[in-house]
Amino acid sequence: MAAVNCHFFKLSQHLKPSRPSFSCSASQPSQNNIKVIINGAAKEIGRAAVVAVTKARGMELAGAVDNHFLGEDIGLLCDMEEPLEIPVVSDLTMVLGSISQGKEIGVVIDFTDPSTVYENVKQATAFGMKSVVYVPRIKPETVSALSALCDKATMGCLVAPTLSIGSILLQQAAIMASFHYNNVEIVESRPNAADFPSPEATQIANNISNLGQIYNREDISTDVQVKHEYACGKKARMANIYGPLRIQYILHKQS
Repeated sequence: MAAVNCHFFKLSQHLKPSRPSFSCSASQPSQNNIKVIINGAAKEIGRAAVVAVTKARGMELAGAVDNHFLGEDIGLLCDMEEPLEIPVVSDLTMVLGSISQGKEIGVVIDFTDPSTVYENVKQATAFGMKSVVYVPRIKPETVSALSALCDKATMGCLVAPTLSIGSILLQQAAIMASFHYNNVEIVESRPNAADFPSPEATQIANNISNLGQIYNREDISTDVQVKHEYACGKKARMANIYGPLRIQYILHKQS
C-alpha cells in the first residue's frame, strides 16, 4: 500500500497581513497597467489580494467592492501605513463603468459567494472585463453556466477550485500514481461534517474518474475508521472521517 499525505491549512493562516502594520506603495498609475477590481475586498482573503495587487508590477487597484466597511479606505482597512484613497463601495456596476469609459484593460477578482458570482461575472463581461473567481462551494451547474456565458461573449473567466499550491501538486501526484494502481480511496478529515465533500476532494475524485479507468472493482478494507462515505460515481470513492484538517490519498495496490 502506498500513501500520499498532505495537510491543508486555512487560507487565513497564510494570507493574513502582518501586524501591527506595514508599508506598501501602490503602483504608479499607467495606461499600461491592468486595472484590478476586487469584489469581496473586505474579506480576509480580499485584503490579502489588495496588498498583492498594490505590490505587483503592471497592476493597479482600481476598485474595492464589498457590503461591509462601506466608505472606509481599503488601504487603511488592510493595515497599510498610507491610504490608497480607494473607498470600499457596494456598487460593482459603478466601478466597472468608470473603468470601461477609459477603455483600459481590466479584470475582476471575485471572492463573494455562490449565490452572486454568476451575476457578478455577467456584469463584468458586459463591460468587457475578464473575471478570476475563487468562491468556495460553487456548484458545478454554476461553473457550466459561467462557461456558456463566457463562450457566448468570447470573454475569458478563470474559476479556481483552490488557491493552495500544495493541493494542486497533490492532485497531479495522485493522478500520476493512479495509473499504477487498481484501487483508489480519498480519505478526508474535517471538523465539520457539513463541509463534506470539500472542493479539493471532489476535484481530485473527478480528475481520477476522468482518466478512463475503473477503480475499486472489489470492495477493499482499510485501517481507517470511516464515519461517512461519499460516493463519486462508480470510479473513484471518497471516504470522509472526522479529525484534523487534512486530506489523505491512499492508493491500494492490487495483490
